Amino acid sequence: MVVLTKPGIDHFPIVKNCKSSSFFNGVPLIDLSKPDSKNLIVKACEEFGFFKIINHSVPVEFITKLESEAIKFFSSPLAEKQKAGPADPFGYGNKKIGPNGDVGWVEYILLSTNSEFNYHKFASVLGVNPETIRAAVNDYVSAVKKMACEILEMLAEGLNIHPRNVFSKLLMDEKSDSVFRINHYPPCPEVQQFKDNNLIGFGEHTDPQIISLMRSNNTSGLQILLKNGHWISVPPDPNSFFINVGDSLQVMTNGRFKSVRHRVLANSVKSRLSMIYFGGPPLGEKIAPLASLMEGEESLYEEFTWFEYKKSAYKTRLADNRLVLFEKVAAS
Repeated sequence: MVVLTKPGIDHFPIVKNCKSSSFFNGVPLIDLSKPDSKNLIVKACEEFGFFKIINHSVPVEFITKLESEAIKFFSSPLAEKQKAGPADPFGYGNKKIGPNGDVGWVEYILLSTNSEFNYHKFASVLGVNPETIRAAVNDYVSAVKKMACEILEMLAEGLNIHPRNVFSKLLMDEKSDSVFRINHYPPCPEVQQFKDNNLIGFGEHTDPQIISLMRSNNTSGLQILLKNGHWISVPPDPNSFFINVGDSLQVMTNGRFKSVRHRVLANSVKSRLSMIYFGGPPLGEKIAPLASLMEGEESLYEEFTWFEYKKSAYKTRLADNRLVLFEKVAAS
């Protein structure tokens, strides 16, 4: 695969020889209402670092309300949306992803899940009520966070770890450093000119936190990287959630679970809206493989705090392998 840039669309990255029309039907499907789901979740985290869940507990009205508010905001004129920016890191961002030169065909809102987070940036955006957005985000995030904790506790049970809240307590901690992101990928008609090439909406990366829960509308674009090195397109499903293993969970399981590398391609016709909850630990939390999972194995990673990892990750590009700096060097 060759990545290059195409002049004329503001020098956005292009993926060459990438056909996004055929979908991969092998994404693990987990029905949270079934008794064997905990074991299936463990298997999915080992094989893919990614899975889809159905029969979840997030109320439909929370999803539709927040999606409605997001569409209202992203439909505003650019000059109005920019009043809620720049993303520092929170607020509105457009095309620029992070501080190190990454760009994509995307605009977004990045928010802290801290209950004291101030929505004042949205107050000056015409036609947008910051309190309405706050209420919609809080309802949605509370429900998704609860589901994230349920999944993490099922994971712990599936791994025979005690106590079962060994992962979930990090999200439940009042100092949990979790964030919430709403991405909007506008349609890009120029994509049709690229034949087998495609425009990058959000470049390839892994999520640094413990777990990510993503819900999108019915527009395709999400791709994940399989162990065999092939990128595959994930069929969209607005009624389900997609779960990513994050870098921190990979470390805590000593590499048994792998954080999934993923990206989003632009769509030529339809806009894509995705809402992602990134469940993170408190800044001072020490991240290291759990002793109960080691079974005499050597640790693959140096211990680090979540603050140290965030600080390190902030200096990297999207596609960089951030964990390599924290891997233990095998004795020669």
